[in-house]
Amino acid sequence: MSVAVVTDSTATLPAEVAAQRGILVVPLQVVIGARSFDEGSQEATPDKVAQALREFKPVSTSRPAPAAMLDAYERAALAGAKQIVSVHISGDMSGTFESAQLAARDAPVRVECVDSRQVGVATGYAALAAADAIGQGASVEAAAEAARRRADASRSLFYVDTLEYLRRGGRIGTASALFGGALAVKPLLQIEDGVVAPLEKVRTSTRALARLEELAVEAAGGAPIDLCVAHLANPDRAGALVERLTDRLAGNLEGREPWCGELGAVLGAHVGPGMIAVCVSPRR
Repeated sequence: MSVAVVTDSTATLPAEVAAQRGILVVPLQVVIGARSFDEGSQEATPDKVAQALREFKPVSTSRPAPAAMLDAYERAALAGAKQIVSVHISGDMSGTFESAQLAARDAPVRVECVDSRQVGVATGYAALAAADAIGQGASVEAAAEAARRRADASRSLFYVDTLEYLRRGGRIGTASALFGGALAVKPLLQIEDGVVAPLEKVRTSTRALARLEELAVEAAGGAPIDLCVAHLANPDRAGALVERLTDRLAGNLEGREPWCGELGAVLGAHVGPGMIAVCVSPRR
């Protein structure tokens, strides 16, 4: 029985990877000023979002409408899918998962919705885990469970130049309890149970990135992993970090190349320029 995988654009899967694995990607929207654009369009690139934030232009994001999700499910069904696994960004961070659930009620085939409780490429790795399971003949239930397990095992760590952008967007979560009004610190954060949570306070960006490296190595342990370093308008530091981690985690990577690239526009709108994130995802 054919099972398709659907995810959303915050999963930041490279387009060629999604196409190769047959994963349908539903875009979220980025609102710059009074205009709304699909994430991934030429009008809503990470560079344009970073520039708008620097210029203090209003930038916000919105979930895909249930109709957009339903359209993806219908396209998958027309292509031959009899069931669908739909893997999405944490429901505590976005209404995307809710849109998926609403659309699933009207879908022409069964849809198993998965709240990854993650953001960014950790959601993408979960979608890939579902695709791997399906490729091995798994049922829709088993594929959904594979996605949940991969997401739960993944560690999402990130550094931001300032908490101001997270505060503006209401995504700061429990981090505010630790950092309070000290927006000048260089905070290290993580995704914990689906929300942004504090790790440590660091006074300089150099120390923060060194600590981020150590935390990523600790998260990898002795397991085979996939690794991704993402950034917003900080390519040099991200590139240097991925080089160091590639060297230190060579045994864990087993010859696989880490991903390194710019964070998507939707997530970038909430963290601001200068952000660097590391996702360590054990392979099961």
